[in-house]
Amino acid sequence: MDNMFSDGIEVIVFDADDTLWDCQSHFEKVERRYCELLSSYGDEKTVAGELFRTERDNMALLGYGTKAFTLSLIENAVRVSGGKVSGDVVGEIVRMGKSLLSMPAVPLPGVYDALARLSGYRMAVFTKGELLDQENKLRRSGLAGFFEHVEIVSDKTEREHAALCDRLGVVSGRVLMVGNSFRSDIAPAVAIGARAVHIPFHVTWQLEKTEEYAHERIVRLSHISELPSLVLSGR
Repeated sequence: MDNMFSDGIEVIVFDADDTLWDCQSHFEKVERRYCELLSSYGDEKTVAGELFRTERDNMALLGYGTKAFTLSLIENAVRVSGGKVSGDVVGEIVRMGKSLLSMPAVPLPGVYDALARLSGYRMAVFTKGELLDQENKLRRSGLAGFFEHVEIVSDKTEREHAALCDRLGVVSGRVLMVGNSFRSDIAPAVAIGARAVHIPFHVTWQLEKTEEYAHERIVRLSHISELPSLVLSGR
């Protein structure tokens, strides 16, 4: 890789969910069980499709995160069942949603070593979701000590990426954004002049799917263990 990509980087910004630790697979496990609970009212494809529509419609009001997801699960269950869903099933849905608040936040393979090798850089976490939930996951992960700045936002558009640069006191061209979501991590970072490393996760939430494209300021890696060599080549 040409050193020009990594030359001049001052701050490395990391997404959290599905970049530093597994998140989406836990949600998908809950969703599969949810579809089983509601199988009397529709097959898995129908129930899951209606849930996606409910989540999408609720996004502007509820935002991202476990609590928003749980409310959408309950609302959707009432709708697809025509109001017939039992209190026992609703109780089980609530318990499944709450279980996500204590999901394991074990760093993905290679994450700890990659952060340790990059510790000479200023590093930050920039992630979407509910404040307390994300703070707790970062604490459980044991990774908090690597980061000088942690920012949890309701969405990650160009505006939020630019505001992060301002708060970090760094021009966007000296920022490297690392994340799994092309929609939230990569595209908006590149749009404001930053560089980005895309490390896709093996599962992607439907609302994060978008068309991907090549760009001179985007590098795609298969694993975070490749990141230090890419970055340190510019030094």
